[in-house]
Amino acid sequence: MRVMGWALAGAVMAATPAMAQDRPDQKAFFDLYKQLVETNTTLSVGSCTQAAAQIATRLKAAGFADADLHAFSVPDHPKEGGLVAVLPGSNAAAKPMLLLAHLDVVEAKREDWTRDPFTLVEEDGYYWGRGTVDDKAQAAIWADTLIRLKQSGPKPKRTIKLALTCGEETTFAWNGAEWLAKNKPDLVAAEFALNEGGGGRLDENGKRQTLAMQVGEKAAQNYTFLATNPGGHSSQPVPTNAIYQLADAVKAVQGYEFAVRFTDTTRAFFTAQAKASAPLMGDAIGKLLADPTDKAADATVSADKAYHSTLRTTCVATLLNAGHAENALPQRATANVNCRIFPGETVDGTLAKLKELAGPAVTVTANQPVRPVAIPPKLTPAIIDPARKLAAKHFPGVPFAPFMSTGATDGIFLQAIGIPVYGVPGMFIDKDGSGTHGLNERIRVRSLYDGRDYLFDLVKAYAG
Repeated sequence: MRVMGWALAGAVMAATPAMAQDRPDQKAFFDLYKQLVETNTTLSVGSCTQAAAQIATRLKAAGFADADLHAFSVPDHPKEGGLVAVLPGSNAAAKPMLLLAHLDVVEAKREDWTRDPFTLVEEDGYYWGRGTVDDKAQAAIWADTLIRLKQSGPKPKRTIKLALTCGEETTFAWNGAEWLAKNKPDLVAAEFALNEGGGGRLDENGKRQTLAMQVGEKAAQNYTFLATNPGGHSSQPVPTNAIYQLADAVKAVQGYEFAVRFTDTTRAFFTAQAKASAPLMGDAIGKLLADPTDKAADATVSADKAYHSTLRTTCVATLLNAGHAENALPQRATANVNCRIFPGETVDGTLAKLKELAGPAVTVTANQPVRPVAIPPKLTPAIIDPARKLAAKHFPGVPFAPFMSTGATDGIFLQAIGIPVYGVPGMFIDKDGSGTHGLNERIRVRSLYDGRDYLFDLVKAYAG
């Protein structure tokens, strides 16, 4: 899942695109990427297990031993399996690093798409297909990186682990990253992990505007609001009505603003934004950084929806269900409220506030699954500096900054067991999100190959 609502001032013309697939290593990568995109991994009819097995076959052909390839699944979810691969390092004192990507994709109906979503099509300078961005681009790059490092000669100093998982895109799916964290923590143990969530944004003309590294994310949590009533005949209405009670509770949520909060990452992000913004916005950001309770400054900054969500926990009604007959008073009314909880704040703390807002007539419960508390990783120079330095080499002149995602990834499960997770930059997508989670998902051919080169160099820098 990729959500990038940030922006930095400035725009840099994209470099002249290199011819894709010219180099032998690019051709091998494209073959892997194409196979992965064309393997249906939707929850309804697809198989992550098949996709993981195909990648395992490629890794084995590259020289990986059976002992370093760990396929995993559970009997109840045989098609939702994944793979952990290990490339041993030469320095036992160096803690491993982990590359994380998910194989599953959002559902895609052929009748809705211009092209078959599970046939990779190259057209108009793009690769089209479900998962071309989210997250099969990164999964393919990570697998390709391990193959290239295995075949290139000397071992990296640091052991590199790869975890390809399923279940990231669907709340109630069996989640491979969560299962690994709870059942095989030693298998994925690492000093840090690299994940989706970061990246770059292009303007409508294909100019590189921004490049960001995700350092922290919110926790996604759903809550159910429930109002019940004896009901009765609609010809004799009474003041106590389940729909009205629910509506009042939902309106209370709409009218409430959670307090402004900052992490080290968001403080650094807004400090950079203050310098790059127009005077009115820049001044308001500066005031809010100095005093998070400044309501006037908050109103100005929060007029930008991305800024608003980056500053605080947010909760919003997303689903409603009420009544049982058109001529009867409702006996039951429910709403789903989706919250994105700021790092450090808890599911229970948010629940307490929602109960207060809903009032005694409406029951509020936290839905399963309950997500862990979001733990922001540190702005560690050993992580940030190589990413910034290589970004300047590969994408000269493009503004680079850390940011916190308002969305959520599987990284939260690794953070819960003490592995800091960073969403890597590298791949640039269009301003509209490139169809991620929507119709006609796509990635520019140039962006994929340039991102691959950047991420390969980044892994090498971290692995020594």
